[in-house]
Amino acid sequence: MPTRRLAKLMTDPRKSTTVAVAPMMDWTDRHCRYFLRLVSPYAELYTEMVTAAAIHHGDADRLLAFDDSEHPLVVQLGGSDPDLMTEAAIDAARRGYDEININVGCPSDRVQSGQFGACLMDRPELVAACLSDMQAAVDVPVTIKTRIGIDDQDNEAFLYRFVDRLAEAGCRRFIVHARIAILEGLSPKENRSVPPLNYERVFKLKRDYPELDVMLNGGLKTIADVDAVLSRVDGVMIGREAYHNPFFLAELDQHLGHCEDLPDRMTIVERMLPYIDSEITKGVRLGSITRHMLGLFAGQPGARAWRRFLSENAFKKDAGIDVVESALSAMRDASRAA
Repeated sequence: MPTRRLAKLMTDPRKSTTVAVAPMMDWTDRHCRYFLRLVSPYAELYTEMVTAAAIHHGDADRLLAFDDSEHPLVVQLGGSDPDLMTEAAIDAARRGYDEININVGCPSDRVQSGQFGACLMDRPELVAACLSDMQAAVDVPVTIKTRIGIDDQDNEAFLYRFVDRLAEAGCRRFIVHARIAILEGLSPKENRSVPPLNYERVFKLKRDYPELDVMLNGGLKTIADVDAVLSRVDGVMIGREAYHNPFFLAELDQHLGHCEDLPDRMTIVERMLPYIDSEITKGVRLGSITRHMLGLFAGQPGARAWRRFLSENAFKKDAGIDVVESALSAMRDASRAA
């Protein structure tokens, strides 16, 4: 039985390349993903990183919740205990996730203290143990998201040592953030921009391991950027650009031949309203949803008025869909006055 992701690919032969939205802490929650799916029917969506320990000890129903419309959907797990990681993988697969991704890229101090994230690049045997046990327990792909190196290990040999061991353990898909991670001295935010991008190392990885599915992550902001790398890797992962300018995903869908026409931004907002209304009745605050929608009109007339109205009103007590409708009106007024 094919996974939902594979089924979607098989029913749409035009989708010959993969675009994914990166897992981003505090950003790619279930509300964000529901919204992004309305923008792009084709991009793979990733959850925020969820730790295996949190699933084991906490509220798994909340941590792993998603709407069925979000497929194709990947859960990213953080951890280094094979038993906990396998337990989390089984739970995620049972709930219907299409793929399970292991985080070997996050450089934060909290992640390092828990012995997962980018520091695990230096422990390929442990990652391989987790991956092997997880693969044996679930019938969906288990993949790796990693960096090209860590600290002073900024070389091809270090990356290949890691990839060799994980490929031997059965991993066939690597999402590679084309920067090293500096584990001491840089914040997670700085690690997303200060270490220089090294696309060539990722391109060479694909050349040297043609049997592996290699996706490139890091610094992709324009269609030209995507075009420049897609001929040399199997897919791209878009991070901050997809969040701050989500309509970029729709433009990529059209450019790559996944659809003929761009969706209408206003229609996307209108299609969000029933979801917003339903979530508010469950106790969710409007601003927890609309904060992910602020960039929808980026570059369009009235975009600033849209962002300002939502930012100033969505977190007020009893704010409802009327606030979103008023934000649209404010945007239209501002665009006419421009």
